[in-house]
Amino acid sequence: MGLPWIRLENNLAQNPKILHLIEDKQYQAAFAYVCSLGYVGSTGTDGFIPRAALPFVHARPRDAKTLVDVGLWHECAGGWDINGWSDFQPTSEENAQRKERAKKAAAHRWSKNQVMTNGA
Repeated sequence: MGLPWIRLENNLAQNPKILHLIEDKQYQAAFAYVCSLGYVGSTGTDGFIPRAALPFVHARPRDAKTLVDVGLWHECAGGWDINGWSDFQPTSEENAQRKERAKKAAAHRWSKNQVMTNGA
């Protein structure tokens, strides 16, 4: 289950790994990193980017290698994991639990309001 949004740290532009990419004029890799955050958030893969998804994050294989080299991605079977994803983003399971709690709370409020408007 995908996230409706992702958390992006305020000082992303000052992150040493991003600064290293910019210093080396690896702008496409830096942009691919940001796009990968959105891709992973929307697909609910908990930080995993499959190899076939490179075009969807506007990355080339050399950008992926660069992101691994600076430590923003970790290579794994079938693709890459975003470094620290679960430290800053809710997991798909946590998101599903949050949605379920919100749904139950809304149903409770709705049933309470129905009792009040139907003559309680």
